[in-house]
Amino acid sequence: MSTAELTVNYSPAYSVTAYLRSLLGSFFAIIVFFLTMIVVIPAIILSLGLLKNVLIKHFGAFIGRIILLTLGIKLTYDESHYKPNKPAVFITNHSSTLDLFTIISMKLPNVRYVAKKELQYNPLFFVIGRITGQIFIDRKRSKETILKLQKLYDRVKRRNLSLLIAPEGSRKHREIVGQFKKGAFHIARDLGYDIVPVYIDGAYHLCPGSSMITQSGEVTVRYFPPISFDNLTDEEMNEKIEELRAFYKEQYRLTFEREGIPIEA
Repeated sequence: MSTAELTVNYSPAYSVTAYLRSLLGSFFAIIVFFLTMIVVIPAIILSLGLLKNVLIKHFGAFIGRIILLTLGIKLTYDESHYKPNKPAVFITNHSSTLDLFTIISMKLPNVRYVAKKELQYNPLFFVIGRITGQIFIDRKRSKETILKLQKLYDRVKRRNLSLLIAPEGSRKHREIVGQFKKGAFHIARDLGYDIVPVYIDGAYHLCPGSSMITQSGEVTVRYFPPISFDNLTDEEMNEKIEELRAFYKEQYRLTFEREGIPIEA
């Protein structure tokens, strides 16, 4: 796989329908999040936290899929390479606003999402994230972030939790695949968990970057076989990280060729 950077000069031509649908989807998302707070917070408190995993998996997926349908997005899954069946550190690409709704729609069992701390500035994300036990980190302080996550290892192992992390850290980067931060891979090595690559296929060309407007279309979540990081030296881990980043670039290349999006030389 090529190690060259992958860039495109792509700006979709949005129709009036796309603008109206996206506006409707935004209002609907706000309403759904408020309804979620009304339902989820009391349910978790009254169950003393016992319903937390069920609500994250099923109620979260319901919300995500409803919002995607409102935006005209059909969500499908490709488990032909791998079907999740045990705790792992799932990593995913992040290049679209649609990624958030796609990720919560995945119905991964016993999963906690590792997200940037800036999401807490939104009171809805702050309350729901805290109540459901999601993990917020400071992307600019990698050493402190790793130390914070290491303190959570006992809880993660004891409860057989999986973690989902976007190693790019943000959907705003010049290259299609941003530089990978190493936190996810340190965690996998420390916990003895596999890394499971997940590729969100289609979100970028429907709604690139931080755009709030989306075209209708199909997004496919593709799972790929687990990769062990057990007993790797730092040098070996860095090599595997670069191989994984090259793998994601290749997946985007295949998507762009399929969709007829020209790749810059």
